[in-house]
Amino acid sequence: MTGAILFADIDEPGLATLDVYRRRGGYGPRLLKALQMPREALVEELKASGLRGRGGAGFSMGTKASFMPKGQIDKYLVCNADESEPGTFKDRELMQKSPHMLLEGMIIAAYAAGANRSFIYIRGEYAQQAVIVERAIAEAKAAGLIGERILGTDFSLELWLHRGAGAYICGEETGLLDSLEGKRGNPRLKPPFPANQGLYQGPTLINHVETLATIPHIVEMGAQEYAAIGVQNSTGTKLVSISGHVRRPGNYEIELGTPARELIYGLAGGPGEGRTVKLWFPGGSSSPVLTGDDLDVSYDFDSLAKAGTMLGSGAIIVADDTTSVVDVALKTAQFYKHESCGKCTPCREGTNWTVKMLERVKSGEATPMDLDIMASVCENIIGHCLCVLGDAMAMPVGSMIKKFRGEFEAYIEQARAANPWGSGHAPVEALEAQGALA
Repeated sequence: MTGAILFADIDEPGLATLDVYRRRGGYGPRLLKALQMPREALVEELKASGLRGRGGAGFSMGTKASFMPKGQIDKYLVCNADESEPGTFKDRELMQKSPHMLLEGMIIAAYAAGANRSFIYIRGEYAQQAVIVERAIAEAKAAGLIGERILGTDFSLELWLHRGAGAYICGEETGLLDSLEGKRGNPRLKPPFPANQGLYQGPTLINHVETLATIPHIVEMGAQEYAAIGVQNSTGTKLVSISGHVRRPGNYEIELGTPARELIYGLAGGPGEGRTVKLWFPGGSSSPVLTGDDLDVSYDFDSLAKAGTMLGSGAIIVADDTTSVVDVALKTAQFYKHESCGKCTPCREGTNWTVKMLERVKSGEATPMDLDIMASVCENIIGHCLCVLGDAMAMPVGSMIKKFRGEFEAYIEQARAANPWGSGHAPVEALEAQGALA
């Protein structure tokens, strides 16, 4: 496993201040080097590094920047700091402890894309982090690192921080843009894509906190050295947020390609004494679940895709063998039903239907046929929504039904036997407390 890059100095006292960040190498020769490179050369360097988006989609950052049109027109860079995927808390730590790393990455990314205006859209609940980032922006502006003719070059950049109002849908890039413009956060129909018509109808590059914070290190190391870390098509390091039934939950920086067992058991200590991993989400609650038999899968984009899931935001949520998969499925479906903006029918109706069907399982009213209906509903949601929120519910719930069909059927039989008259009679929760249901 390689040494830390983003977290190399993360616990350095005072790192959130400009003075300490500069002493640790920030805003130094690497920033001037980037701003003196031809834009096309800088974009090619980012492409050659193999850096893929760290927010969920995993698209090549350099390729995304290359989509921005040329010419002297207003262009925008937007940092997605909404971090609303359940189980994800890595960007919060980066912004809280090293905000200038993000700002330096944004300056370089904006230069590469030809953007002259930039925004950080931060999750509304991140009040402390917003204050820290705003303080860092003020320091950078006072030092001439943001504003007119940065470091004496011809490049100028304006940068603002915008606080969201707390909605999962605003983590979706076009919903974020609508919210940033002062509208209700709803996803937009694509095309046009943000690179052509984004914020205020102008060309817009959108990247997540971790992606942008990585850029200064790529400039300093060089694309080839960075690309040598990790595995093919998944280069560099990745911040993972590990939570759930583990002894040492937290954020860890790992080399892509590390076996999942090393992450869950080696870094996070695994489940408690006598317990085993039953299921785990590799990339936040929206990723299809894997089981305890899948712990030797390599933690990288392609290997996880081959295993039928995705790396997503890098949030690993672990559930041990004391967990009811029915409860996990219901809580997951309830979250996405609540967060659906309701704009498109497959998501609005599909999430609602799935919750109702899972509630039937809980109340003892379901039959095995209901599992087939749920699986069919999930299949019909995937790929038919305006954005990926519907898929974010359908993929994990569908995977749980597929991988734990036997447990669902056993739960249905026990619930029906314990509560033969259905809902409104013997509360299933009371039966569970008495140990009547496994």
